[in-house]
Amino acid sequence: MGEISKDHTAFGSDHERPPLLPDRHPEPDVFVCDVFDAVPKGDLASMEHPIFSLSTKPDTRLRRYEQGPHFVEVAPSVKGLATVHDRDILIYCISQIISALNEGRQVDRTVRLKAYDLLKATNRMTNGQAYDGLRAALERLRGTTISTNIKTGGTETLDVFGLIERARIVRETRDGRMQEVEIVLSDWVFNAIEAREVLTLHRDYFRLRKPLERRMYELGRKHCGHQATWSIGLDRLKEKCGSNSTLKEFRRLVKTIVTQDLKHHHMPDYAVTLVEREHDVEKVVFTNRRTMKTLGTTATPPPPLPGEVFDAARQIAPGWDVHAIEADWRAWCAEKDLSPHSPGQHFLKFCASWVDRRGEP
Repeated sequence: MGEISKDHTAFGSDHERPPLLPDRHPEPDVFVCDVFDAVPKGDLASMEHPIFSLSTKPDTRLRRYEQGPHFVEVAPSVKGLATVHDRDILIYCISQIISALNEGRQVDRTVRLKAYDLLKATNRMTNGQAYDGLRAALERLRGTTISTNIKTGGTETLDVFGLIERARIVRETRDGRMQEVEIVLSDWVFNAIEAREVLTLHRDYFRLRKPLERRMYELGRKHCGHQATWSIGLDRLKEKCGSNSTLKEFRRLVKTIVTQDLKHHHMPDYAVTLVEREHDVEKVVFTNRRTMKTLGTTATPPPPLPGEVFDAARQIAPGWDVHAIEADWRAWCAEKDLSPHSPGQHFLKFCASWVDRRGEP
């Protein structure tokens, strides 16, 4: 419903629209974080599911995604689900908190910002229409509710939360444009920030025109990371993107993005190709362009773990070699540029996810 599906241009035409939006504010900014790494209690399974809508019209569908015993349910308000573009607000808030943490300043869930700075940093226009759009985005973020069951230490709990807890316009200009905004993040997002479960995003992310391009980049950033390549089946990519298109239409949308990327190299950090593999299964391949910089503030290796952590790990993963799991955990942290705030707890959650995905040894 409203998902971007039109080509708008004929390839090869002299009037073809560039795939990237213009850089409206070329001053450099640094952004960190992928909201799909802002996972409730570090649960890895819920990272597999799309939360934000690709639709350009109000999306009022109730979504439910399942993987094994885990589920994620996303419920919209009457104004629709939060969109991929609404996510820019969260990215901006999280980048501000991470910057403060890196400078040793105290932080909490409340972020106070200037609306103009947010619009500029996320490559948006700064006219009246942009301010109206920002207000609508805050309403959708506040209205979107997520429910998920999370296993922690053998206990299954149900968490229900919003993407943000509250938003308040602190001051408006005489012509009605907001100047300052106060946003209270949910515990879900803030806990992930404190645990440094964040990823760096290329600044051109905010110049991608299509919601599907943004979602594909997010998945490439999360799953490919610093690896040379990562591939995923077309049908599985459709599911992870949260697309409401038919598989045939989704293939056409992806092929358009692939064709544009081959011509313009516009997809940040990763080249995208569509290939056929054995049994006629089509796969989308992300190839690392080696354009990412490693941030030393988030890539510090976790310290050695104490013996009691391994004792707890053996209770969570009976029969498994916990030191082998630790090696995989450290490799995963390095690949994702993670330096967990509480390494022992983070490792135990990784162990729980390991068992959920693999079962008994």
